[in-house]
Amino acid sequence: MTLPHPITDAEIAQLRKRYRQERERRVRPDGTRQYQGAEAEFGYYAADPYVGAIPERDPLNDTVDVAVVGAGFGGILAGARLRQQGVERVRIVETGGGFGGTWYWNRYPGVHCDIESHVYLPLLDETGYVPEWKYAPGEEIRRHAVRIAERFGLGDDALFSTTVTSLTWDDAAEEWLVNTDRDDAFRARYVITATGTLSEPKLPALPGIEKFAGHTFHTSRWDYGYTGGTPDGGLTGLAGKRVGVVGTGATGVQAIPKLAEDAGHVYVFQRTPSSVDVRGNRRTTPEEVGADREGWARERRENFLRIVSGEPAEEDLVADGWTASAALLEKLLPSFRREGDPETFEAAYEAADAAKMNELRDRVADAVTDPATAGKLQPWYRYACKRPAFSDAYYPAFNRENVTLVDTADTHGIERLTEDGVVVGDTTYPLDCLIFATGFSVGVSGVLSGKLPVHGRDGRSLLQVWGERGPRTLHGFTSNGFPNLVQLGSMQNASSVNFTHILDEQALHAAALIAAAEQADAVLEPSRETEDAWLAAIREGAPDHEWFHAECTPGYYNREGGGRPNPAAYPHGAVAFHALLRQWRTDSVAEVLTPRTTPTTR
Repeated sequence: MTLPHPITDAEIAQLRKRYRQERERRVRPDGTRQYQGAEAEFGYYAADPYVGAIPERDPLNDTVDVAVVGAGFGGILAGARLRQQGVERVRIVETGGGFGGTWYWNRYPGVHCDIESHVYLPLLDETGYVPEWKYAPGEEIRRHAVRIAERFGLGDDALFSTTVTSLTWDDAAEEWLVNTDRDDAFRARYVITATGTLSEPKLPALPGIEKFAGHTFHTSRWDYGYTGGTPDGGLTGLAGKRVGVVGTGATGVQAIPKLAEDAGHVYVFQRTPSSVDVRGNRRTTPEEVGADREGWARERRENFLRIVSGEPAEEDLVADGWTASAALLEKLLPSFRREGDPETFEAAYEAADAAKMNELRDRVADAVTDPATAGKLQPWYRYACKRPAFSDAYYPAFNRENVTLVDTADTHGIERLTEDGVVVGDTTYPLDCLIFATGFSVGVSGVLSGKLPVHGRDGRSLLQVWGERGPRTLHGFTSNGFPNLVQLGSMQNASSVNFTHILDEQALHAAALIAAAEQADAVLEPSRETEDAWLAAIREGAPDHEWFHAECTPGYYNREGGGRPNPAAYPHGAVAFHALLRQWRTDSVAEVLTPRTTPTTR
């Protein structure tokens, strides 16, 4: 790790002290209970504002080859890869009104992806599409999701505005019964769950939230009927309005500059500032990104994955904030090779971290004219404690006379809501509109949250089985006792900051598993011994990062200051994991295949 200037031991000691102080200002005794789901009396926060009247239809009681739960990129890619394997009846079931997942829901002003579009958008080689911008706006991403779905004919049998309510394995028929909230009870030989990590909006559990009489909504359900405008701005409905924003993570960083352009006054309620690095978004040309070469997108995203995973690469094709600071992601992605003794490594890592965070704090001081406001916007924690943000418009927004930063660290957040405003300390801030930019319940899919009950062999509940001995899978995809069920997600496998790449590799694997089972006329199910072997493999060599996250400022990475257990993940990173899966499919897929009791005639 090369430092721009030496960091002394005294500076490190001072930073540690400051980081502890800032952490203690923000830790709350209620931890994750400071948030609540958008359900029950708050269910209207999760309602779909992007569809009109939901079309009536008769319940379905037919049979398909594969049911895919979720129409985000995970579900879309699973469908596309199944099509490439020759699977005909693929039915995607989605709560929202269309394809896109997170990008169906997130249409707030200023929404962009923070991963370069040429590596984030999947199947560019296959669809022949070349993104216009280095960092794509949300609508371009959503349109690309639709483009993939249309290319592979996934809309013909899809069920939108429909929620799967249960999955039940029928031992005799060797099929899954899929029930939905629209009285569907259809059957599927296989089920793929792709319910995502960013799908369920969360709200702060603020006293008086139900009393606020002004207009309010969550950013993932943006109310353009009230604000006017589009994701590009022009929010004319906010002229003269006092608007409050709760949340200064990636969503707030993108939306606040757009709100500042059009609202009468914007109050930004901040508990912990994000670290906000240079964005540098710009239009790109196909020639610049090498789109004139076959396989250009695959090459580019593999290169990005190698660099952010700590693997060697001859050239940095993307060359942005992620790749420049890749070494500092070591505490998030357990794949970086450590050289020398641990003490020497940690000292060098901490010094590099300090240098980067000093650079980011200096950026705030240079961009924000009021020293008091700049001081409150400076991030005092280590780089991997929170997901970094990128923007060239966020800090300048606080130089506007109609933007006020309300720091809530000393009150550990907003104290309460009244009928007409927000209370912080001794001050009430009257508001016409309050917007929650508080994100999603990360990693809580329908299956893991219990909202989607799964019953396998002998009627046993998946969550009950996992509750007895912990989650048990092979490679994070399949589980003993739950035949022909493939789960996509981030459990017991390997992840990365570019999650669409991860999902595509998972979709390839899921489709290959199903194709192998079909070819062998077999049921897909790992043995308990195979699960045991995989659990032992991911425990071996797993790094200890608990101490690092226990010292971090509270956020969703460390369960709001409660600490982050070492994840049960493949310890050698995504590049090695993908290679392992490819080799396993060649050599060992037969170990999870058992002949069907009643051979199919199809």
